[in-house]
Amino acid sequence: MSLGVDVEEFNRWMLMARRTLESARGDAERGDYNWACFKAHQASEFAVKAVLYGVGRPVSGLSITHLLSALGGIVQVPGDVLDLGKFLDKFYVPTRYVDAWSEGVPYEYFTADDAEMAIKAAEVIIGFVEDLWRRLLGGVRS
Repeated sequence: MSLGVDVEEFNRWMLMARRTLESARGDAERGDYNWACFKAHQASEFAVKAVLYGVGRPVSGLSITHLLSALGGIVQVPGDVLDLGKFLDKFYVPTRYVDAWSEGVPYEYFTADDAEMAIKAAEVIIGFVEDLWRRLLGGVRS
């Protein structure tokens, strides 16, 4: 496979992914579980966009599931990674919007376990992206 790569652009997006994941961990430690879940989603979104931008195929959108599907032309995404994307996509709206719930406010609905699972899912997706990037760079000829 012959792809042009933009290492600088990949690194910009991955820096944001890693910093956002660290922020999610801090939120979880403080008990801000809804924000930890949301930021785990964001970190994963940034990571997948990193590789898409890095290979010159930027895709807009916020769904990790759809972003991972956009990688289909580059690599076969494992089913477990796609499932984690679907899991994290469920945190995009209800973690932040009061009107996503018929009663109460978002922080009342999320637990330490939710935050832990979301952060672990983000770690797997980020790891997948980093491994994919290493493999892509290994195939690049200067």
